[in-house]
Order: sequence, then structure tokens, then C-alpha cells
Amino acid sequence: MLSERMLKALNEQLNRELYSAYLYFAMGAYFDDLNLEGFASWMKAQAEEELGHALRFYNYIYDRNGRVELKAIEQPPKEWESPLAAFEAAYKHEQFISKCINELATLAEEEKDYSTRAFLEWFINEQVEEEASVKKIVDKLKFTKDNPQVLFMLDQELGQRAPQLPNLLLQGG
Repeated sequence: MLSERMLKALNEQLNRELYSAYLYFAMGAYFDDLNLEGFASWMKAQAEEELGHALRFYNYIYDRNGRVELKAIEQPPKEWESPLAAFEAAYKHEQFISKCINELATLAEEEKDYSTRAFLEWFINEQVEEEASVKKIVDKLKFTKDNPQVLFMLDQELGQRAPQLPNLLLQGG
């Protein structure tokens, strides 16, 4: 059984994960508007991954006899000054999520809630991967210095990561 404090914190993280999906969908839309389909595809795949993270929290809360509490999701930004600025914002957001996951793990330890601490281990490791993958793209974008040919090549590379949901995310439905 989850303590009230742990339940509240897990619900907050569930909602952060939903916001993360919203943010990445907004970034996908931004890149679609720029006709950078590979960048957009990468962001849509990332949004889908964040929805999966939210679902993990949702299911865990219920597995522990808690009650999911969904809150309003804040509207994310819709414009960035450049592809680099968008990925820098994504990197900053992933760092924030890492901090939140670490705080959840600390709370679980304080509460002596070892099941939740074990559950969070996957997220701790996942965040290392999340930050590293976004940071690599930030570094590549910094290296391009707005060179259109290199940007085109990076767009092709990022397009290799596609959402898994059937064409709903790639086309209008």
C-alpha cells in the first residue's frame, strides 16, 4: 500500500510524463511546420515513449491499490527559435525529469517503500539514456552551425526513429 505522500508524488510524476508527451508532440508539430520530417518523426517517437512512461506510472499506482489522479496538462510552447533551441529545451526538460525521478527514489527510501524504489530503478536508468540521446543531437546541431546540407543529413538520420503507433502519428489519421 502506498502512503499518501508517495501516492501524491507518483501521481505528480504521472502528470509530468503526460506533459512530456505533450511537449514532444508540440516539438514534432514545430518540425513538421519546418518540413523537417526526420526531426518531427524523432519527436513523435519520443512523445509516444513518454506516453508509455505515463502508463507505467498509471499501472503501478493501481497495482499498489492507489488512485490515479489526472490533472490538467499545461500547454507547451509551440515555437522555438531554431532546431537547436528546440533540442536544447528537450535536453533541459529531460534533466528536470531526471531530477524528479531521483527525488521520487529518495522519497521511496525515506518512506521505506522498497517496492516503489525498485519500480523507480527502471526510470533512473532510462533517464540516463534519455539525456544522453538528446545531448548527442544537441551536440550535432551545434556542430552544424546551421549548415543546410548537414541539417538535411541529420534530418535523414533522425527520421530512422519512427513512432510505433500505426500511421496515426505520421499522417493526419
